[in-house]
Amino acid sequence: MEMIEFEHPIARDFVTRLRRKNTPPVQFRAYASRLAYLLAVEATRDLSTVPAKIETPLEDTLGEVLVDPPIIVPILRAGLGMLEAFQDLLPDSQVAFIGMTRDEKTAEPVWHYSSLPNVAGRKVIVLDPMLATGGTAAAVMEYLFEKKASDVILVSVIAAPEGIARLGVFDNLRVITVCVDRELDSNWYIRPGLGDFGDRLYSDGI
Repeated sequence: MEMIEFEHPIARDFVTRLRRKNTPPVQFRAYASRLAYLLAVEATRDLSTVPAKIETPLEDTLGEVLVDPPIIVPILRAGLGMLEAFQDLLPDSQVAFIGMTRDEKTAEPVWHYSSLPNVAGRKVIVLDPMLATGGTAAAVMEYLFEKKASDVILVSVIAAPEGIARLGVFDNLRVITVCVDRELDSNWYIRPGLGDFGDRLYSDGI
């Protein structure tokens, strides 16, 4: 596993805005989307291109175009807050969805839904804003690699050390996050964190 803590002053500013408990859902969604654009640029840094001959208004020239765009997989529902930015930058990418919840007694993931296409030999970008225990992310990684995905990029906003450690067993995995926070509390919330990302996207919950 490769771990990247994305360092950018604008990213840190947006995370601070997301952390504030009095940020209303409409602003929370806007900040999450803007931050996702920055993370999308970082996550797509190593995509492959091929030469393309084009005609400008003045002359012919050579450019580059993307080949084999990655499959984008937001984890429902929190990952939806990052999806639009990735689709804007990768308009030719397929989008699949995985729905999971965390059992609040065991902190283990519970599967609800998957619409995954054939990922064999493909790069996959997984959107999961909060990497806490790593249970959900680990289950998704196992699933994708069992389906023969070539490599996976997990994009999060905030991560806990415990979640990062749990994903250390996976090869061909890159984790990109803005902040690695202090720890998980007894309820498996990231501290200092920002509460429940999905709830804050769509309601006034923590």
